[in-house]
Amino acid sequence: MTAHSFHVPVMGLGYTVETPAKIAHYGISSVISIVEDNLIEKMRKMYYESEQMPYQEITLKDEDYRAKRITSYLNVIKQVVDANFERLKSQKFEDETELTQYFELLPDHADLKILYFEMLDAKDSEKPKLESELKAKMVKGSIDVNIMTKLDKFNYDKNGEQLAPEYCDAMAALRGFALSDLNSGIVFSAGMNPRLFSYCTSFPDFFPDENSHFKKQIILKVSDYRSALIQGKFLAKKGLWVSEFRIESGLNCGGHAFASGGTLLGPIMEEFKDKKQELIAELKQICEKTWTEMGLENINPTLKITVQGGVGTANEHNFLLEHYQVDSVGWGSPFLMVPEVVSIDNESLDLLVNAKKEDYYLSDASPLGVPFNNVKNTSSELLIQTRMDKNRPGSPCYKKFLQFDTEFTKIPICTASREYQNLKELQMKQPETPESVIKKGEETLKVKECLCEGLAASALMANGIQPDRKLTAVSICPGPNLAYFSGIFSMKSMIGHIYGRENLLNSLERPHMFVNELELNVKYLKNQIKKFTTETIDQQNKYVETFKNNLFEGINYYKELAESMKTETVSFIAKMKNDLAEIEEELFEITIREPELV
Repeated sequence: MTAHSFHVPVMGLGYTVETPAKIAHYGISSVISIVEDNLIEKMRKMYYESEQMPYQEITLKDEDYRAKRITSYLNVIKQVVDANFERLKSQKFEDETELTQYFELLPDHADLKILYFEMLDAKDSEKPKLESELKAKMVKGSIDVNIMTKLDKFNYDKNGEQLAPEYCDAMAALRGFALSDLNSGIVFSAGMNPRLFSYCTSFPDFFPDENSHFKKQIILKVSDYRSALIQGKFLAKKGLWVSEFRIESGLNCGGHAFASGGTLLGPIMEEFKDKKQELIAELKQICEKTWTEMGLENINPTLKITVQGGVGTANEHNFLLEHYQVDSVGWGSPFLMVPEVVSIDNESLDLLVNAKKEDYYLSDASPLGVPFNNVKNTSSELLIQTRMDKNRPGSPCYKKFLQFDTEFTKIPICTASREYQNLKELQMKQPETPESVIKKGEETLKVKECLCEGLAASALMANGIQPDRKLTAVSICPGPNLAYFSGIFSMKSMIGHIYGRENLLNSLERPHMFVNELELNVKYLKNQIKKFTTETIDQQNKYVETFKNNLFEGINYYKELAESMKTETVSFIAKMKNDLAEIEEELFEITIREPELV
């Protein structure tokens, strides 16, 4: 059971690192990244001291330090949430108490909110009973965690010997969660990692008890139905049940963006809606073979479908819930403007408040080589330029989470690192180096950000903690939807906006989220075509045609879907259809033989 129809997804390494401690006692679920154990250890120290608990540092010299740091931090966050929740429940239903706020924040149509209204209107003699009933039905938000499955590099001992697989980054993080006291879910994002998925079988909490309860749930963040089925079946063969498929827009989201070949969110959601029962039946049948061998019978697990990426109005929120019958809708980037909910430093917050629509862009900043949603003029971007001006490109690589490149070295290094960029400069200066390699190298020097430091620094500075080595440059990963929000908001106001009690949008005309996603895909396709060379045109032609056909199918789907949007005004629907028609015309004119290539 959940109190709210929205959740706060993971944002960066640090923006939601303590979000559950801020909001879970109000019944709101959120997600912590457990990639950056250095950040986690600093936050653990802060919480231990604030809770007056004896703190002992878990150092890099301690065996299995990464997993131990994560386990200990998650346990202390759970203690904080539990204490906050019990404190809240002990209060009286009076003005300005957190108990009253718990119920005031709920959506007006929720059963618990309706019962709350009944209590307010009840006679004095009836109120105590209703108050007790309300408190008994209160629930906490889930303290979920996230692992980007690809961040699973091997680690080495002081002699340069490769450590066993269980000490790889993602494996150790998974162990840290699995051994914690949490009763919650782990979100696996960025695709399948067979070794990591299989490792879940090492921990009993991932298997059901006799009441079909899973102490640790598996949540898969996916971009389409096919990937959900493939990953779900892989896990099911091992007796691992997927409790939730979390569908995210490929481009209309924050952080790393994984383009879905032109397949749009609406058609993807429609397929999940149509095939949900089929999906449950198939995965359950596969799981039951293993469960029977384990002596587990009559297990009836539940499966949730949730969605996130680009939602910005109460009408869109409700449409996703009602038309696609999803269980929850993720609201991410808008909460970057809510310091009550996220951990963000004042300078970064001010940058977002004053950012223009054109300041949000899809960048090549990530060392992973995956497009990364960004905003202009961050302190991290300015630091890159400062280092280049001093003829010292690249970042000192202390944390090493994104070391995957072996272009110049046997042991992988990070493309944002000083080591890599110095080697790239040497390569560019060689007379035999092709012009295309030089051009690509110049771009690498200009844009690659140290995300290990940049996506963690803001959380530390927001809490008055000095980052190590004074590396205070901040990377921000907002989705393009944030262009329609300007201001610093309270949690109450943002939740009021989600549920239609307030309107926090700025004065910019905002198309429907589906139209925004469509425009982002068209822009992405055009940019991809510009990167083609004359030698690769024929090879890329099939890609472009498939991309375009998927977009055309999406446009036709949205034209019909518009009539189902009963809460939108007639003028809004007319504008949406006109936008779709204009984008369709633009798409017809896109050809792989762009003028730049002739």
